[in-house]
Amino acid sequence: MVARHSRAAKHTTATRLTVRAGVKDDALTISVTDNGLGGADENAGTGLRGLRERTETLGGQFTLVSPAGGPTTLHMTLPVLKERVEHDASPAR
Repeated sequence: MVARHSRAAKHTTATRLTVRAGVKDDALTISVTDNGLGGADENAGTGLRGLRERTETLGGQFTLVSPAGGPTTLHMTLPVLKERVEHDASPAR
């Protein structure tokens, strides 16, 4: 997949973005790797930090590996719900 029109393309010089996803052992795993120059920093903005916070809020794990010279790899593991969760939410007013 070439990242020309994605949000990821805004923050990299990479020309290729590979996304892999699958379900194993009751968890959804998502891995995203680019062929850019590396050096991604969660503290440099809110995007990567927000992904970590959302992942951890859902009980998942988030790792980011981005050495100087690249590539950058982001890996998320999220638990898969086995039961339907019912919420009684009244409409917002």
